[in-house]
Amino acid sequence: MKIHHLSQENSILNKFLAEIRDVSIQKDSMRFRRNIERIGEILGYELSKNLTYHHTVTTTPLGEKTINLPEEDIVLCSILRAGLPLHNGLLNYFDAAENAFISAYRYHPNNDEAFDIVVEYFASPSIDNKVVFLIDPMLATGKSLEAVYEGIKKFGTPKKIYIISVIGSYDGIAHLEKCFPETTELWIAAIDNDLNDKGYIVPGLGDAGDLAFGSKL
Repeated sequence: MKIHHLSQENSILNKFLAEIRDVSIQKDSMRFRRNIERIGEILGYELSKNLTYHHTVTTTPLGEKTINLPEEDIVLCSILRAGLPLHNGLLNYFDAAENAFISAYRYHPNNDEAFDIVVEYFASPSIDNKVVFLIDPMLATGKSLEAVYEGIKKFGTPKKIYIISVIGSYDGIAHLEKCFPETTELWIAAIDNDLNDKGYIVPGLGDAGDLAFGSKL
């Protein structure tokens, strides 16, 4: 798996990362969602440089101009609910993409720290021979993305998979490298060193879904 770790270089991206991590700033849920969206826009822009392009002639009022445009059929696939702001950021740039949504959540059968990933809902076009962006803002253990990948296989075999995340852990990335095709690419804003005993990223930012949309039962 090829890893693109964007915060290793100085850019305005780091401002948005600092704000979504800051315990005082992140209390503003609208600002939190917008910052996740802006991070999605930056990730999408950088990723777009690696797509396949073709020549297209565009007619202007004064003549014609040849422009290189992306040629892949793209499907944006987000994990509900936390993935929605990141999805919106990518959709701002890949506005012609098809869209898919899948639910994946942690289920604690014994009411302890052990958990399974449950996938209950998937709405998607065919993904066969298309470029699929798997969108999940927090890449902690990697088990959610593994379960999602297993769940979407019945809808076709993607031509290429890009995993797009805001913050991840090295343990989670190592897990993905075992269960995704070697051609998969990870585009991620920041990678943190640790997971706690509950499987959450440290220092991370907390629960992205709760910060974006409010706490759940």
